[in-house]
Amino acid sequence: MASDPVCPKCNSENIYNDGTLWICPDCSHETVSLTTVNETAAHDAGEFVVRDANGNALKDGDTVTVIKDLKVKGASGSVKVGTKVKNIRLVDGSDGHNIACKIDGFGAMNLKSEFVRKA
Repeated sequence: MASDPVCPKCNSENIYNDGTLWICPDCSHETVSLTTVNETAAHDAGEFVVRDANGNALKDGDTVTVIKDLKVKGASGSVKVGTKVKNIRLVDGSDGHNIACKIDGFGAMNLKSEFVRKA
């Protein structure tokens, strides 16, 4: 198990994690979490990390399951809970739709990663 980091300012071991920050109660120094730094660096390098509703990292070719009924504009039905979507492609959609896929009965569409979980 990885140990918690020490404070970069005062080298105290009393540092704790609060969301995306590491906070030192001794000197009140706040440091951005290492995972946030890695994801920001990957995004700046042209690679981006897409996470599902449970926080699992997704990659091209994964299979995901829809966790909420999704209304589809222009269609009479909706994508139901539990629908498996195979062979997804990750895209950097400016509107929040960061998964491109094909769903049986609906065809090609884009999904938001917050409504799927890794299968």
